[in-house]
Amino acid sequence: MKRWLNGMINNLVEFDEDGDPDPETIIPLIDGGTEGFSGQSRLILPRITSCFECSLDAFTPSAAVPLCTIAETPRIPEHCIAYAYVLQWPKEFPDRKLDADSPADMKWVYDRALERAEKYGIGGVTYMLTMGVVKNIIPAVASTNAIVSAVCVNEAMKVLSFCSQSLNTYMMYMGSEGIHSHTFVYEQKSTCPVCTTHTHHLSLPSTTTLNAMLQQLCDGEFRLKAPSITSSSKTLYMRKPVALENATRGNLDKPLNELIDSGEDLVVTDPVFPDTSLGLVVTFV
Repeated sequence: MKRWLNGMINNLVEFDEDGDPDPETIIPLIDGGTEGFSGQSRLILPRITSCFECSLDAFTPSAAVPLCTIAETPRIPEHCIAYAYVLQWPKEFPDRKLDADSPADMKWVYDRALERAEKYGIGGVTYMLTMGVVKNIIPAVASTNAIVSAVCVNEAMKVLSFCSQSLNTYMMYMGSEGIHSHTFVYEQKSTCPVCTTHTHHLSLPSTTTLNAMLQQLCDGEFRLKAPSITSSSKTLYMRKPVALENATRGNLDKPLNELIDSGEDLVVTDPVFPDTSLGLVVTFV
């Protein structure tokens, strides 16, 4: 959602004849978040400061646990809980989806996870941890929430009233060991696909399939969700509408050298970039 909102406010910016952003079309975005005793706040001025997409590299992708580890060699309580709701639940209730908000369902997962933990001599399985793993709960501390929300409100007041210098551009709060905050300028990324017009280059073997390339765009620095792609002469793959997806699905398993020329300009669209496209040039190696 943040990536979509970030892309939208950047697209709403209009430019004058000199290429400078029109201040009346700039919608500031104040972002804040907390995790435990740490938090952050930032002010984004579209097309002026770095945007949310510029800092995407700072977010660690969620680490997926191999299914073989969960099924065969659990080492931590989270593995036992994952085994209970990923593998055991579908076998026990094939026609019903796990309801993470149901106390009865969560109690069932907790009991199964506890049984597996005892079998492998693993401690630490609790009902609260079970809910945290299944519902992906991030710990929240009231004092941290209060501090970060106060910073966000303070920035909103400064943006609305021009009463003081606004945040430039990122503030970190660390309260796990004492109280410490740090402010710094998060520089704009020169290759950002949202707030710059940079054309991205990708070197791939000519035998790479279109599907493998799209997967690389999803797993790599862009972290796309559902990319569609076109060349200057034809549509390579389009996810919507359904008729067009059916017509282009056969291209997914074809090698790139059957679909495009080396160095050809491609256009990639994705739901995380509203009304924005990613310029891509693929060179065969």
